[in-house]
Order: sequence, then structure tokens, then C-alpha cells
Amino acid sequence: MTQTAAGPIAISSDGQPIFPAHLVEPGGHQPLGVLADGRPVWPVAPGAGPLGQPRPLGVLPDGTFLFSSASLQSAVGAPNSKPLWKKKRVFIPAGLLALVVIGSAAGSGGSKTEITPSANSGTKASAPKAVEKTAAQIAAEKVEADKAAAAKAAADKIAAAKAAAEKAAAVKAAAKKAAADKIAAAKAAAATAAADKAAAEAAARTNGQNNARAKADDYLSMAGFSRSGLIDQLKFEGYSVSDATYGVDSLNVNWNKQAARKAQSYLDMSPFSRSGLIDQLMFEGFTRTQAAYGVSQVGL
Repeated sequence: MTQTAAGPIAISSDGQPIFPAHLVEPGGHQPLGVLADGRPVWPVAPGAGPLGQPRPLGVLPDGTFLFSSASLQSAVGAPNSKPLWKKKRVFIPAGLLALVVIGSAAGSGGSKTEITPSANSGTKASAPKAVEKTAAQIAAEKVEADKAAAAKAAADKIAAAKAAAEKAAAVKAAAKKAAADKIAAAKAAAATAAADKAAAEAAARTNGQNNARAKADDYLSMAGFSRSGLIDQLKFEGYSVSDATYGVDSLNVNWNKQAARKAQSYLDMSPFSRSGLIDQLMFEGFTRTQAAYGVSQVGL
């Protein structure tokens, strides 16, 4: 972009003269003019400019608006006249000055296309870009992110292990309860079966069997007896062999304990050696094993 040899075509409100200018590269957008330092002055699009102020004369590439101060139409080409910016400033309406500037720009042979400064100069009147992070900041953020990810992974692992342990404990407790329920059910079934059997046996017993059973129970409440000794006692009482045998066997007697009771009754009456007491119990009808157990239980 070159400055013409002609005088200024306008003066901005801060006293800067604006000269006619031509683009070096043909086909580009035509500025309104150029300042003395070579900066182009571009036309302002309709509606652009600060609110509440007159329409700007033009705008610089950095977004600074220029407002008109005076017209130089009378000074352009006048012989032996001082430059207008050195004379007393004469203010004219902005609308009239805009018409003069546009006419002057059209006479320079350029295009009248209005553009904004950003479309020509590449400079945007916008907020400054955010400051980019340094390599150290990026590295520190990565370290923090890695630490957070590791902490989360560790927490997830602990939570998963806790959940697995709780599940295993629940399964174990359920299995234990199922086993206990099974045992309880088996015991209940056995008790029910035993009760049913006893009821059936009681219903099937004869009067002789019932009486023999009751008599055998009476003898056992008074003293210790062997199985054969108790059957003989019932036979002595007049019960048949079958009724006496049934009466004794239906009581489910622990004969080892009966041997111990009998051994103690003998010792309460007279001293005995171990072998002598065993022989005495065998004479009473206890087996050798039952007699030896009974004697051992009384301390011999």
C-alpha cells in the first residue's frame, strides 16, 4: 500500500491526517486512506462503532475507531496554502465528511467494498487468548490424574474384595443353616417315628405285657438288676416267659449302669476284691464286660 503525493483527505479527531492510498496488490479491498505512519484506515460497516457516539470515520487494524474532525475539500490543491492540520481546525458534520471521504476513495480507482478491520489486517478486536499451560503444569496435572486413578483402582479393589468376602460369608452361613435345619428335621422325624412306634406297640401290647413292663420298671427303681435276673424275678412273680421278656426289653435299660448300681449295693453291705465283686455280679446274671464296667465305676 503506497501513499499518494496529494495532501490529506481528512483529519481525525485526535489530529492525525489521513492521506489517499492505493493497494499494492490489485483485486484487494480498498482502504479509505492511510495515516502518516503507513497504517491503513478501513471503512466501518453499517451499524458498527461504539454505542451512543457518532458514526466513526474509519477504523485501524488494531480496532481503534477514528472520528472525523474537519473537511479538507477546500484545502486540497490550494496553492501556497499551509497543510490543514497546521491550521485552526474547523469541525463539520460527520455525514458530510463521510461523503467527501467516500468520493475521494472512489476517485483513487479502488473498490468501495466495506469490510471490518479483522477481514483485511488479520487483527481481531477480541479478548486475548488464554495463556497456554507450561510443560511443568501439564506434567503436574498428569501426576495428579495418575494418583487419582491409582487411588480409585485401589478403592475399587478393596470394595470388590469386601463384597466377595461378604458373599462367601453369606453362602457359608446359608449352608450352615441348611445343614442345621436338615439335622433338626431328621431329629424331629426320628422322634415322630419313635412316638408312632411306641404308640403302635402300646396299642398292640396285651394286658400281661403291660403289667410285666410296669412291674419291671418298679423293680429297677428300687435296685440294680441284670437282664436275666430281672426276667427271672418277673417269672417268680408269675409272669410268663414271653410277657416277662417283653416287659424287660421294652424299657431299653442301660445294663452297664445297672451293674455299677449292683456293685455299689454289695460294697455298701460288705468289702469285696475286684475279682470277687466281678464274680458276684456275673452270678447275678451280668456279662463279664458289664460286671467289669460296674466294678470299675465304684473304684475297684
